[in-house]
Amino acid sequence: MTRVKTISVITAVHAPGAHHLPEAYKSLLAQDMPRGWDWQWVIQEDGHTDGVVPHVPDDERVCFGQGRAGRAAMARMLGLARATGEVVKVLDADDQLTPGALARDVEALERNAEVGWVTSRVLDLLPDGSTLGFDGDPDAGVLERGSVLEYWRANDFRASVHPATLAIRKDLLLALGGWMALPASEDTGLLLALSAVSRGWFNADVGLLYRKWDGQVTGAASHADPAERAARMRVIEARAAALAQSGWSYSPPTGS
Repeated sequence: MTRVKTISVITAVHAPGAHHLPEAYKSLLAQDMPRGWDWQWVIQEDGHTDGVVPHVPDDERVCFGQGRAGRAAMARMLGLARATGEVVKVLDADDQLTPGALARDVEALERNAEVGWVTSRVLDLLPDGSTLGFDGDPDAGVLERGSVLEYWRANDFRASVHPATLAIRKDLLLALGGWMALPASEDTGLLLALSAVSRGWFNADVGLLYRKWDGQVTGAASHADPAERAARMRVIEARAAALAQSGWSYSPPTGS
């Protein structure tokens, strides 16, 4: 019997945003997986409360855990310990995958052995249910090593692709130490580290609906504090630069 491969979708959640989980789950159920693949949903609460459990689906593919509160990066890292898949996909609790998103991620990695990670086009999901796109997406296809980092440096620390859409070969994610231990921008830090050591891939089809709502962490005033933002950007750039200067380049294991 052929072994089924898995893409582990990791979701960090805190109680105020847990009510969005059913919609995220619905978007997972709508995924039509490639032959020989299935998904696992790893939900990790950032803290120990009674506010998340009622929103966790009763599905054998769903793995729920709790841990000490430490923001999204810590929660994702604790969840990563339970991820069984060859590929790890990010899904924020308040976002939704579009139909076919996981299949496109998997197919890009299977077709391109030198590619370590995949991103896709994003639409903002506004409170009234409408969507809003972005200008300046790259062309579909390979993102050369270092290209996202170069764009970020030249465009006021704005990346050319969205880190909330990342799907990553798990061995590469582990080799880089996962998400940065930052209060915010931890996913951008990972994206730039990935760009420093590996080719990526951009899917031009929309892969994610990125919800905008009043309780959004990135909408808080503290997220835009100039001193903290400057510190985050400095350490993100320093890590990516050190990786690039090391000369190490990711090579997927034979048979990936």
